[in-house]
Formats: sequence, C-alpha cells, structure tokens
Amino acid sequence: MAESMQGMHRTHRCTELSNANIGEYVTVMGWVQKKRNLGGMIFVDLRDRTGLLQLIFDQNDLSEEDFSKAYGLRSEFVIAASGKVEKRSGAVNENLKTGDIEIRVDVLRVLSEAETPPFPIEEGINTREELRLQYRYLDLRRPDLQRNLMLRSRVATLSRNFMANEGFLEIETPMLTKSTPEGARDYLVPSRVHPGTFYALPQSPQLFKQLLMCAGYDRYFQIARCFRDEDLRADRQPDFTQMDMELSFVTEEDVMSINERLLQHLFKEVLDVDVQLPIRRMPYCEAMDRYGSDKPDVRFGMELHNVSEVVKDCGFGVFTGALANGGSVRGINVKGQGGMARKKIDALVDMAKGMGAKGLAYVCVGMGEGGAHKSSFAKFMKPEEMDALVSAMEGEHGDLLLFAADKDSIVFNVLGSLRLEMAKQLDLVRKDDFQFLWVTEFPLLEYSEEQGRFVAMHHPFTMPMEEDLQYLDSDPGRVRAKAYDIVLNGNEIGGGSIRIHQEHIQEKMFEVLGFTKEQAHERFGFLLDAFKYGVPPHGGLAYGLDRLAMLMAGADSIREVIAFPKAKDASCLMTQAPDAVDQKQLDELSLAIHIVGDEKKEQ
Repeated sequence: MAESMQGMHRTHRCTELSNANIGEYVTVMGWVQKKRNLGGMIFVDLRDRTGLLQLIFDQNDLSEEDFSKAYGLRSEFVIAASGKVEKRSGAVNENLKTGDIEIRVDVLRVLSEAETPPFPIEEGINTREELRLQYRYLDLRRPDLQRNLMLRSRVATLSRNFMANEGFLEIETPMLTKSTPEGARDYLVPSRVHPGTFYALPQSPQLFKQLLMCAGYDRYFQIARCFRDEDLRADRQPDFTQMDMELSFVTEEDVMSINERLLQHLFKEVLDVDVQLPIRRMPYCEAMDRYGSDKPDVRFGMELHNVSEVVKDCGFGVFTGALANGGSVRGINVKGQGGMARKKIDALVDMAKGMGAKGLAYVCVGMGEGGAHKSSFAKFMKPEEMDALVSAMEGEHGDLLLFAADKDSIVFNVLGSLRLEMAKQLDLVRKDDFQFLWVTEFPLLEYSEEQGRFVAMHHPFTMPMEEDLQYLDSDPGRVRAKAYDIVLNGNEIGGGSIRIHQEHIQEKMFEVLGFTKEQAHERFGFLLDAFKYGVPPHGGLAYGLDRLAMLMAGADSIREVIAFPKAKDASCLMTQAPDAVDQKQLDELSLAIHIVGDEKKEQ
C-alpha cells in the first residue's frame, strides 16, 4: 500500500552524494532498479535521473515493519529512504559514480507500487520501437534517453543565454496563423467562431520574424514549435522544434559568424569538443560535383569523378546515350573493395535502381583473369578505353569503381547515396568526429516538373545575388541565392538566407514564380503591406534543434531526443492520436466528414 512522504524531505539526488558526505544523515527518493536479498540484509539499487545509489537494509537497523517493506520491494517501486552515508562495506563498483558509498537505511516508505514493466528499464535494450513508443513514459526512465533529453535541455539553455548576451530578444510568434502554402502541406485548424475558415499551424515563424525586423526589433531569437504535414523519415516529425533567429542590417558573413561562435560555444560546453573557426565554406555547385549532395559528409573522401569527357566516344551505349541526352557519367572509387561479393554488388545495383537510375556500372580493377579488369561492361569497351577510364578514376589494383550515367540530378542522388552507404558498410566514420561545413550560393530557384514552373528552393523571400539579377528573366535556373546551410556530418542542421527587402525585387521574384500581383497579395499581403513602411535589410537562420541534439547525443534518430515523438505514420502510439471526435464537436465547427476512397467508412 502506498504511503505518504509527509515529514520527509529529499536532501539529495542519488549521484549528488559522494565520499564527502560520509557520516551525514540524508534522505533520497526514486525508483527501485534491482534488489538483492541476503537474508538479514537487503541491498537495493535506487535510481533517479542522475544515476544509481546503493541502499542497505539491515534488519538490526530497521523496525520489523520497515524491514518487511524492504523485503517486498520490486523493480520500479517508488520509495523514500533515510539513513547515514557510509563507505561501502563490500567491493567498490568502479562503473558507478557512487560506487564506493552506500546508505544504511533506518526509515523506509513505499510511495508507490509498480507492476512488472513490459520491457527492462535499462540501457541498450533490444525492444521493438513500437512497444517503446506505446509505453514512452517507461522508456523515458532509461538512463540513455534521460541523458539525451538532459543534453537537449542544456543545448537550449546555453543557446538562450548565448543569444541574450549577443543582444537578441526572445519573442514568441503565433501558433494559429494564416495558411500560406508554399512548401510543405499545412496542418489546418477549423475556426468555430468563423465557420468554414481555417487557421494553419506554422511551418516556421518565417513571416513573423521578418515582420519583427520591420518593427525594429533588430535581433530576434525563439525556440519555436513548427508543424509540417509531410511524409515522415527517420529524421522527420510532424511537429518539431527550431532554434530560430533573424537579424537586421547584416550580410551573410555576419549571420554565419554569430552562428559559428554559437556552435563553438555549444560543443565546448556540452561535449568538450573544440570547433575550429572559421568553419569551411563550400559553394553548392562544388558540393554537388564532389559529393553528389548539398549536405555532404566530409569526414571521408570517396569523392565523385566526372568522366564524361573520357567516355564520350567509347563503345558503351549506356554512357554515350546519357551524354547525348544532356546528362553526365560520374563515378566513385571504393578503395580496396574490388573483391566485393557479386551478391553485394547486385544489392548496390538494386539500390541505384530504387533511386531512379537505369542501373549501375562497375569495374573491379585488376580482379579478372590474368590481372585484367573485371567489369559489367568490359565487352563494350576497348582495352585502351577501359584503361583510360580506370586512370581517370585513380583506380589501383583491388579498387571497386561504381558509375552512374543519367541526367545530373539522378547521377548525383545515386552516387551521393552510394558514397554514404559504402562509408557505412566499411565503417569509415565515427559519430564523435564532428565535421562542420557551410554550403553557400544555392540556386535561387529549381524547376518543378510536377508544377511546370520554377519554385523557390528555400522560400520566395530569399535575396538573389546582385550580380545574378540580370538572369532572372533569361535564365532563372542560373541565379544564385544569398542562402547558406550549416551542415554537420552529412546532416543539414540549419539553414537561412538574406531576405529581399526591395519592393521591385520582390515583385520580380513573385513574377518568376508565376504569381500575379493579386495572388501574391492574397497569400502574403500582410508582409508586403508592412514592406511599404520602411524595411531594413535583414537575414536569419533556423536550426533543427531535434537534429542537432541527435548528432550531439550520438543517436540514430530524432525520436531518441524527443520526449514524446510520433511513429513513422505520424500517429502517437501512447495516446492513440489522431483519433475520432464526437459529432457534437464536429457540429460546433460546422464540419462534416467525407473519407475519400472509402465510402463505406463513417466517423
């Protein structure tokens, strides 16, 4: 039966005690991790968010009632215990922060009993993620998740303090706002007061932080909740957190400089890692050419080689056909892997096909009979053509050369992904090797085959580079943006840009994006109106706090650093959200449910 803690006051968390406290009378509270019964003496490992502490219950020190309670303790019971801190009588546990002390308990209260949990409350458990998410409140008791959330909390606190010292004001922006669809799908909230109308949950505070610059607040910062109704991946959630900032009267270098110092501060304070400044810069085009990615992992080599010139007159139709259609032929050199099993190579070919490629060509350098090159396309190439290709790839005996031939977007996607896959298979990277990179000079626009028009690569308020403004009409795809992403170990952890503040450039941008003046005003009228009254040059950046914390914690998914994450289908396995609602609630919102594609299903 649960007891009250009345009259008892916790004096310390478990690992706040040390040799310095020996002889003191203390009170600790927490969960029973495990119990060992040695007859007249019972040992209990007590757990709280700081770690473990050993309690000793000696029947000579306790009342018969309290010793009986100690005898009945089981895992996850919540208890309060008072006693004297002593040097351990048994062997010291070198693996515990409190491994050389224990508390000799003379008062015990069982504050709450517990059923046997559906999985062990310990580190490194091999439990299905679905079960962990269903019982997330138990999963969150595990020390590794607790460390992750405490790290995340420390990152947020340090960031707030750093930004305040840099002159930033923390200002909240609305959660219920206007739908301005230009990016991901909005989450919509029906209005009861205005039937038939909807609020949108913010995909980011973008428009509001620009309005704050118009309002003269100069430097804004916010740890903001954001919402995007999009397909999920391991590093995506429908609701997520940004560390968001905007600054007035700044250049790209000003924004990057502040953020470099913020990252240097965070990694030193949280992980004791020294980030060398300035962080390396790399233009978008160079990143794509060398790594096949706009967020390259630069912890290892295996860079792309463009061999289009080398193979343009060869006899292999796959290569020459791709070039004739305006594409390219590129490859990567996987050093020392020429002996890879055919089954593994076939798996790489299937992976490439899954990303839109027609196939994947390969050469095992010098691994054929008599030292010849073993290749999937050797019969289509003259020996001298093959030798020239191997030489252009810097191939040496025993190397595996992988080639993609198609339009650039597919070639980059395939080889960029294969490069990461091979690094994973060959264990080329360490999670504690933190390599930062600024990727700059992004294209302002990208052509959408689906929409048949150019769309903004970032958002429609991104400032073009002045020297490229002349190409907005004649060659929109050539225009570079004053945009920048901060990349860490192949992950984009933040991105931003300098914004457009001149009305004529903003009008031209909307025109290129296919908006009429009326359409632009309908979507973004409140921002455009504000720009009529004096707007400073401004720019900003937003971090994905979840992703940053994931990388700092060495976790594999952002779900490991979020207290209550959604599953891959955007559902909450713990609360069973989303769920049906009462008809009365629908009536109040003037809503009727019609489920497309399932006419028989009713709510």
